[in-house]
Amino acid sequence: MLCPRPEAVMLLGALLTASLDPAGGQDSFPSWEVQRYDGWFNNLRHHERGAAGSRLQRLVPANYADGVYQALGEPLLPNPRRLSDAAMRGAAGQPSRRNRTVLGVFFGYHVLSDLVSVETPGCPAEFLNIHIPPGDPVFDPDRRGDVVLPFQRSRWDPETGQSPSNPRDLTNEVTGWLDGSAIYGSSHSWSDALRSFSGGQLASGPDPAFPRDAQSPLLMWTAPDPATGQRGPRGLYAFGAERGNRDPFLQALGLLWFRYHNLCAQRLAREHPQWGDEELFQHARKRVIATYQNIALYEWLPSFLQKTPPGYTGYHSFLDPSISPEFLAASEQFFSTMVPPGVYMRNASCHFQMVLNEGFGRSPALRVCNSYWHRENASLNSAQAVDQLLLGMASQISELEDRIVVEDLRDYWPGPGKFSRTDYVASSIQRGRDMGLPSYTQALMALGLDTPQNWSHINPNVDPQVLEATAALYNQDLSRLELLPGGLLESHGDPGPLFSTIVLDQFVRLRDGDRYWFENTGNGLFSKEEIAEIRNTTLWNVLVAVTNVDPSALQPNVFIWQDGAPCPQPRQLTTQGLPRCVPLTILDYFEGSGPGFGITIVALCCLPLVSLLISGVVAHFRSRERKRLQKKGKESVKKEAAKDGVPAMEWPGPREKSYPITIQLLPDRRLQVLDRRLSVLRTVQLRSPQQVNLILSGDRGRRALLLKIPKEYDLVLLFNSDEERGTFVKHLRDFCVQWALDLDVAEMREKELFRRAVTKQQRGRILEIFFRHLFAQVLDIDQADAGTLPLDSSQKVREALTCELSRAEFAESLGLKPQDMFVESMFSLADKDGNGYLSFREFLDILVVFMKGSPEDKSRLMFTMYDLDANGFLSKDEFFTMMRSFIEISNNCLSKAQLTEVVESMFRESGFQDKEELTWEDFHFMLRDHDSELRRTQLCVRGGGVGDIFKPNISCRVSFITRTPGERSYSQKLELPPSEASELGGPGLKKRFGKNGRVAGSTPRLYTEALKEKMQRGLLAQKLRQYKRFVENYRRHIVCVAVFSAICAGLFAERAYYYAFASPPSGIAETTFVGIILSRGTAASISFMFSYILLTMCRNLITFLRETFLHRYVPFDAAVDFHRWIAMAAVVLAILHSAGHAVNVFIFSVSPLSLLACVFPNVFVNDGSQLPQKFYWWFFQTVPGMTGVLLLLVLAIMYVFASHHFRRRSFRGFWLTHHLYILLYVLIIIHGSFGLIQLPRFHIYFLVPALIYVGDKLVSLSRKKVEISVVKAELLPSGVTHLQFQRPQGFEYKSGQWVRIACLALGTTEYHPFTLTSAPHEDTLSLHIRAAGPWTTRLREIYSPPTGDGCAKYPKLYLDGPFGEGHQEWHKFEVSVLVGGGIGVTPFASILKDLVFKSSLGSQMLCKKIYFIWVTRTQRQFEWLADIIREVEENDCQDLVSVHIYITQLAEKFDLRTTMLYICERHFQKVLNRSLFTGLRSVTHFGRPPFELFFKSLQEVHPQVPKIGVFSCGPPGMTKNVEKACQLINRQDQAHFVHHYENF
Repeated sequence: MLCPRPEAVMLLGALLTASLDPAGGQDSFPSWEVQRYDGWFNNLRHHERGAAGSRLQRLVPANYADGVYQALGEPLLPNPRRLSDAAMRGAAGQPSRRNRTVLGVFFGYHVLSDLVSVETPGCPAEFLNIHIPPGDPVFDPDRRGDVVLPFQRSRWDPETGQSPSNPRDLTNEVTGWLDGSAIYGSSHSWSDALRSFSGGQLASGPDPAFPRDAQSPLLMWTAPDPATGQRGPRGLYAFGAERGNRDPFLQALGLLWFRYHNLCAQRLAREHPQWGDEELFQHARKRVIATYQNIALYEWLPSFLQKTPPGYTGYHSFLDPSISPEFLAASEQFFSTMVPPGVYMRNASCHFQMVLNEGFGRSPALRVCNSYWHRENASLNSAQAVDQLLLGMASQISELEDRIVVEDLRDYWPGPGKFSRTDYVASSIQRGRDMGLPSYTQALMALGLDTPQNWSHINPNVDPQVLEATAALYNQDLSRLELLPGGLLESHGDPGPLFSTIVLDQFVRLRDGDRYWFENTGNGLFSKEEIAEIRNTTLWNVLVAVTNVDPSALQPNVFIWQDGAPCPQPRQLTTQGLPRCVPLTILDYFEGSGPGFGITIVALCCLPLVSLLISGVVAHFRSRERKRLQKKGKESVKKEAAKDGVPAMEWPGPREKSYPITIQLLPDRRLQVLDRRLSVLRTVQLRSPQQVNLILSGDRGRRALLLKIPKEYDLVLLFNSDEERGTFVKHLRDFCVQWALDLDVAEMREKELFRRAVTKQQRGRILEIFFRHLFAQVLDIDQADAGTLPLDSSQKVREALTCELSRAEFAESLGLKPQDMFVESMFSLADKDGNGYLSFREFLDILVVFMKGSPEDKSRLMFTMYDLDANGFLSKDEFFTMMRSFIEISNNCLSKAQLTEVVESMFRESGFQDKEELTWEDFHFMLRDHDSELRRTQLCVRGGGVGDIFKPNISCRVSFITRTPGERSYSQKLELPPSEASELGGPGLKKRFGKNGRVAGSTPRLYTEALKEKMQRGLLAQKLRQYKRFVENYRRHIVCVAVFSAICAGLFAERAYYYAFASPPSGIAETTFVGIILSRGTAASISFMFSYILLTMCRNLITFLRETFLHRYVPFDAAVDFHRWIAMAAVVLAILHSAGHAVNVFIFSVSPLSLLACVFPNVFVNDGSQLPQKFYWWFFQTVPGMTGVLLLLVLAIMYVFASHHFRRRSFRGFWLTHHLYILLYVLIIIHGSFGLIQLPRFHIYFLVPALIYVGDKLVSLSRKKVEISVVKAELLPSGVTHLQFQRPQGFEYKSGQWVRIACLALGTTEYHPFTLTSAPHEDTLSLHIRAAGPWTTRLREIYSPPTGDGCAKYPKLYLDGPFGEGHQEWHKFEVSVLVGGGIGVTPFASILKDLVFKSSLGSQMLCKKIYFIWVTRTQRQFEWLADIIREVEENDCQDLVSVHIYITQLAEKFDLRTTMLYICERHFQKVLNRSLFTGLRSVTHFGRPPFELFFKSLQEVHPQVPKIGVFSCGPPGMTKNVEKACQLINRQDQAHFVHHYENF
C-alpha cells in the first residue's frame, strides 16, 4: 500500500480548500492555505467531517421507540410541559455561585451558534406536538383542553434512519468547527453576501458600526417579534449566524465581532498598503477566528466549567471532532438556567441606564421575554447603546446554575407557527426525544460516570418535593429519566458531572481535530510569536479595542465578576420592576380571508353562468339578425287600425296581467279586438234583438268598463282616464244607434264590476264541464269519469249545460281557425236554430254521427254540409268547394288547376263524367271503396281533459301494414294494402329467398307462438334478454368506452396511489391527503382525455380508417358522440380537479411556512417568518393558479357555446369559441410545466395525438387553399339554395359522405358541414343548403341570381373533405331503410342516385332493397328532392327503391277532412299512378310514420335477412323516435336493426 507524503497531502489540501479571488483576481493570493467557509476538507482523510450539512456524531447509542427513528413519548415518557412545570419552575433572582456574568452566558450561546444548528425543520414535516394540560395558566387559562403547541422535528440525514444499526441522525446546518461561521457564514456565497469587497471589510449599512440589513440573498432567520408582532427583515442585521438576531444580546456580540473584523482589516491595511481586498479580508478573518478560538477555549470554557482543558499536543487527524447531540443538549440547556429575566445597560462611567419600554415607561433593564426578534429597538439604535449593553452584560451576574429556568424562557420563548409563545424547556425536551438522546443513566454509564442509586442521590441540593414530582411523572423509574432533566437536576453552581464531561470532551476534540486550529504550527497560519500574541488576547482586549472604553471600566475577565471589580450591578434582577411579558397570542392564518375565499370560489363557480349569460346575449342578437335576414326581401303586410280604433287595456281576470289592445267597431255589427301587433284576438257579433249591456266603474278614477256579451265571456277594459273611456262610450252609443241596437248603461264600484265579469278563465271552466257531460252522454261514460262536480256545484253544472258555443269557441275546440271554410260549413249545419251559437243538444246531435254513426251517416253529413243551396244535389262547384276546404289544412298545397284535375278524375272514375250534380247516393257510391276509413272517422275535440279517449287510431290509416278491424290479441295478423304489397319485395329479394321466402303478397304473421311464449317469460328473463341484445347491438361502443374509461381510471388510481403512499417524502400527502389525491389523480386523467380527444376530430384519418379492418372493432361513426362523451367526462373531472385544488389552497393558506417549504422546496424558503401566502396568491399570483383560473374560464366559454341550444342559434359563436382549443392546450402546457408538485407530464400524453392531429390538419389545409368555382346556383323554395361547383382533381368520395365549405365573400373563414347531394359518378359536386341561420341566409343572398342581362359570376368556395359517416354504409346491408326529415334528406339524395346508377350498369351489390321514408311538413318544402325521386323512379327498372312520403302538416285536427284527403290521395294514385300532392308514384301518407310497426313488418317480409341497416338524418326528435323503435324491435330474437343517425 502506498502512503502519501505529508507535503503532497498539504498541497492537495491547499488546492481543494483555496478560495478563488472573488474580486477579479488582480490581488495576490495568500501564501498560506485559506480555510473553506463550509468546513469541507479540514480533515484530508475524511473530507466531510465538520462540514455544513454533516450529521451529528453520537457519544451514546440512539434511544428511539423503534430503535430507528420514532421518538419516545407519552405514555412511556411524561408530558414535556408537565415535566417543565415540575422540574424547572422556580423564582428568579438567585445569583450565580461563581459570579458568572451574563456576557459569558450569551457568549456561550454565540459559540454554540458557531458550532451547531439543528433548529431547521426537516422534510417531510414530522411533528412531536406538545399537548398542553388543561388549565395551564399560560397556554390554556380557559381550560379548553385542546391547546397543542406545534413542534416540528429537525432536519435529518436521509441516509440514516433505515434500520436499528443505522438510526436517524440529525444534520448540522453550520460548520462543526470553531471557525467563525457565526461571523462569516457557513458557505462561500453567504460570506460574499456579508463582504463589502473593499479594504477587506465586512459590508456595513448607513452606520459603519452596523452591518447591512438582512435581505436577499442572505437567508437570515426572520421570525416575528412575539411581543409586537413585527415581521420582515427590516431592523435585523446580516450576520454569519442564521439566528444571530434572536435577541439584542446575541446581536450585540455579533456586532462586536463585526466591528472587530473591520478594525483588524483597517489595521492591516495601514500596515500593508500593498495588499488587496482579498488578502486583507483573509488575513483579518484568520486573525479574528484565531482570537475567537482562543477566547472560547482558554477563557470562556474554564469560566463555564471551572476546569482547564488539557494542553495542546498538536493536530490529530484520526480524531473525529464532529458535534454530538449530547453536547448540544447539555450546553444549550445549561445556558438556559443562567439567563436572567432582564439585562442591564451601563456606560463607561458605571452609570446603569434606564431602559425605555413601549407601553410601560422606563425600567432598570431590558426584559428578556420582550426582546426576542425585536426590531429597531429605541435603546439599541446606536453604537454607543450597543457598547452600553455589552458593558452592562459584563457587569451583571447571571442566574444561579441550577435546575430553575426563568419564565422568560420557560413560558415566553418565541413560539412556532401561529403561536407567539412556547415553552423553551418543553421544546428542548422534545428536541432531545427527536434526536434520540439516551436516558440519564444510559449516558452516565456510557461515559464511565457513577449512576445514582435512587432519586435523592441525584443532587442533595434539589428540593425533595421537586424530585418527588419528577419521579412521579416517570412512575418512580429512574432508568426512564431523560438526559436533559437529569443533567439539570444534578447541576448546582457548576454543571454536573454529566454535562461537564460532555462539554469538555467536545471542545477538546474540536481543538485537537481541527487542522486549522491557531496553535497548529503545521498549517502555516501563524508563527509562534503570533500564536503567543493570540494566546494573550482576551475578550477584554476585544471590548476595549472596539468600544474604546476606559480599560479600568472593565474587569480583566469579563466572564467572571469578582469582588472589587469596577461597576458592580445595582442588584440581582428579579421580575419585579420589569415590564410584564407580553402574553401568548394565537394567530389565525385565515383571518380576514374567509369572505374573499368564499367570493373567489363562488366567482369561479359562476364562470359558466357568466358564459351562459354572454351566450344568451350573443344568441339573442344572432336571432335578431337571423330574423332580420329572413324578413329581408319579403313583402311586409301592414295592418292599419281603423280610424275609429280605440286603444285600451284588457283585464283578463284576477291575478293576471292586463295587456294593451285596440277596439274596432266594424260596419257589419261586429266589435273586433286587436293586439298590439294589430292581429285579431276576438270578434264579437252584435245582433239586433239583443241588448248591449255596458257597466261603468264609478270610483278609482272612473276608468274601468265592462261590456257584457251574452253566451260568451265578457270584455273588461281599462282606460288611462275618464276622458278616454268617455270617448269609447260615445263611439259605442253612435254605433248602437246606427245599427238599431239597444244600449243599457249602468254604473257600480270597480271592485263589484270585476266580481260580476265573466272572465275567460271562468268561461273555460264552464266549457270543460260542457264537454265532459257531452262525451259522457255520447259514449255512456260514468258520470264520475265525466267530471261531475259535487252537489253544491249543481248550479254550475246547470249553467254549463245551458251555455252555447260561439263560432270561435267551436273552431277552437276543433283546433281550427274560425274563418276556415270547413268551420263555416260545419257550424252552419249544426246551428239548427240559426242563432249563431251551438247549444248542448245541437253539438250532441252532430257528435253522435261521428262517434256512433255508420259510413252512410257520415257521408250524408258531409253531403248535407256542402249542399250549399240545400237543393238535395251536390254540384261540381260545391264538390270543388268541399275539396278546397279539405286542402286548407295542408296549407293549400294544390293549385286550382290541380284541384280541378282531381275533381274531374274522381267524377270520371266513378262514371259521373256526364253529370253536373250528384245525389247523395252518387256521392256515397264515389266513396264505396273507403268504408273502413269512414268507419274510423271521428271528431277530434279539444277540452274536457278526455280528448285522449277519443283520439283516432292514426296508425291504422298511415301504417304500411294495415290491421283488420277485429284484431285485438297477440295473435294478430298484419296485412298489406294491395297497392303497397308489391313495394315490399323486389324481384331481387324474391330470387334471393326462393320458394320458401315470404313476399309482400302473403299475409305475414306478426307474432308466432314461440315468440309469444318468449314474451310471457319472467321479468328478469326479459330484462336479461334485453341486456344481451343491447350488448350485442353496441358491443363496439361498449368496448371502446370501457377501454378508454379503464385507462382513465387506471391513470387516476396510479397517481392517487403514488402521491398517497409511494411519492418521495415531502409531506404533501400528510398535509392535504384528499386534495392531493383528487387533484393529481384527476390531472392525469384529464391530461389523457384532453390529449386523445384530438383523435376524434381527425376527420381525414377517421375517413381513411373506416375503410380498413379496424372498422369492425372501432365505431368510427360515433367519433363525434365519443368526442362529446370525453368532453363531458373531462369537464366533470376538471370540476373535481378544481375542487381538489380549492381544498389544497385552503390548507396551504393555513399551513406554516416550515411545512410549505417541505412541500414546495422550489417555491418557499423557511426563513422563520411563519406567515403562509394568502389564498389569492395561490389563485392569482402563481403560474399554475392563474393558468388554472384561465383554463376554467376558457372551458366555461367553450362548453357553453358548444351546447346544442346555442349551436343552433349561433354557429359562428360556436365556431369562434371552439377555436379557443389552441389557447386551452397552451394554458394546459403552461399550467403543468411550472412543476409545483411534480415534473411536467402532460407531454407524455399529448405528443402523439398532437402530431397526428397536426398532420390531419395539414391535409385539410392543403385542400382549403384551393378555390373552387361555383358552376350553378339556384334558389329553391323553402329557403333551400342549390350550389353546383367544380369537382377538384383527384376528389374521390362515396355517396352519403359530407364536406365542409367556407365562403370568404361572407367576410368570415368559418367552415360549415353539408352533405353532398351529388352522386360519385357525376362530374360536378352539388349541395342543397337550407337557410336556417345567419350564415346560410347570407349565403343564399350572395348566390341570388343577378339582375339585368349580365352573366352570373358567383363567389368562389373553399372545400374541405370528404369525410365519412354512417350513411355511406348503406350498401353493406341486403335491406336498408333510409329515413330523412326536413333538410336531412340530403345524404339520401346522393345514395338514391348512386344506387340507381350502379343498378343500371348491372353492378353486383349486396343491397337488394331500399326503403326510403321522407318526412316533411309539406311537399313544397323540398320540391327539389321530388325531382330526384322522380328521376330515381324512372330509372329504377329493378324495383330496388320503395319511397314513402309523410306529410306531417296535415295534422289530425279533424279526422273527417283528413280522411277525405286520404281518400282523394288514394283515388288520385289509383287513377293516374302518382300522388295527388307530390306528383310521384311514391305513396303519400298524412301524419307521422309509425316506425315500430314498419320495422316489425320488415322482419316478417324479410325473415331470412339477419341485419337490416337503418340510416336516419333529420331533427333530433325524429332520430330519437327511430332509435327508440330500433331498440324496441331489437329486444326480440329476429332480424337486427343497425341504426346510424345524424342530427342537424
